[in-house]
Amino acid sequence: MATFSVFFVASAIVFSCFGITASGALFSSLQQTLILNSSTSQGQVLQAGEGQVTITWSLNKSYPTGTDSNYKTVKVKLCYAPVSQVDRGWRKSNDNLQKDKTCQFNVVTMPYKPSNNNFTWTIEKDVPTATYFIRAYVYDTAGEVVAYGQTTDAHNKTNLFQILAITGRHEAHSEALCRSLKRREKRGVN
Repeated sequence: MATFSVFFVASAIVFSCFGITASGALFSSLQQTLILNSSTSQGQVLQAGEGQVTITWSLNKSYPTGTDSNYKTVKVKLCYAPVSQVDRGWRKSNDNLQKDKTCQFNVVTMPYKPSNNNFTWTIEKDVPTATYFIRAYVYDTAGEVVAYGQTTDAHNKTNLFQILAITGRHEAHSEALCRSLKRREKRGVN
């Protein structure tokens, strides 16, 4: 009886793993039907909590009419460039979108329109220092990812920009600390 229970549990685990993999969309299977642009330029450096990025997107007109007939939602995300993924497993790209960690930051989610889409995003304060690009995923009426667009090339090497994180240390704080230490030094306090 114990052998049967172990077999049953093991089988259930194996089949559930296949179910997860089978239901997850593969990035390599998506069509790049959106043209995505941003206000950033190659190598530009922006400050978290202050910098702004304007993103525009539209349907690539080279696709046949009706390509977007089941498009419902567009989710725009901030994505780590390969240079900022090296030796950082928590940022690792994976073809299975359920396991992919490339695009961890939500920029905006909007209903799909074939043209005239734009959004200006103020970079959130908790975004870490790294090199990035922007990607938009298109979801169909069933909530499945069916297409995408991005501001970089297929190898994620061009049109990359940097974001500098807030360090928590401000120049005024450093100056105040120096003045305080100098006063203590003059008084002979260690």
